[in-house]
Amino acid sequence: MGTKRDDIRERIRSLRERVARAAERAGRDPAAVTLLGACKTVDRDRVLQAVEFGVDHLGENFVQEAEAKFGGMERPAALPGLHLIGHLQSNKVRRAVALFDAIQSVDSVRLLSRIDAAAKELDRLVDVYVQVNLAGEATKEGVSPSEVGKLAEHAAACGSVRLAGLMAVPPHAQDPEDARPYFRMLREMRDEVCRLDACTGASLGLSMGMTADFEVAIEEGATLVRVGSAIWGARP
Repeated sequence: MGTKRDDIRERIRSLRERVARAAERAGRDPAAVTLLGACKTVDRDRVLQAVEFGVDHLGENFVQEAEAKFGGMERPAALPGLHLIGHLQSNKVRRAVALFDAIQSVDSVRLLSRIDAAAKELDRLVDVYVQVNLAGEATKEGVSPSEVGKLAEHAAACGSVRLAGLMAVPPHAQDPEDARPYFRMLREMRDEVCRLDACTGASLGLSMGMTADFEVAIEEGATLVRVGSAIWGARP
């Protein structure tokens, strides 16, 4: 019987194959898709096993959980990207900027300005993604589609953040195909942002797709997929 470590290795191998097949179906290079391990509630040892097996970007939902796993400890050399993928409260901005390489949940000019100020103070350059609430769901964070351009222009004008792309979570659905129109919408929004004068020449990514629908997201242009249970198994 395999160990949990072997299970993680095998799941990652299988995931890489699925990512590659989805990219190839869309005529894309699989290397253009980053696999981000969404590690909420996963203990540090199991997270580091995934890093050892090649998952070099991790996403945490909560600042305090990330601090418990990575704060004050030497970061593995094989982990170049630690992302905040959950909502960021304004009173935790400085702590987030000190710890994370990217903040994917930027949803207001006010929050963006605070991140920029903290990054300047700490002499850091932080990647940010504009989080979009594609369907106007009351239960989800994110700017409305009509506000994306304004927030992107503000990010482009900041000195200590770099606009890395757009991020979204489509409405929950049983069939992954139901998410396709939302992924396409985000891709089209990204293309519009790239045409803005302030963002000319920017290479902006798309953080979209999770365990249930990442293959559809890749077919629609995702450059980063946030996958958790497909790596570590179902959460308790």
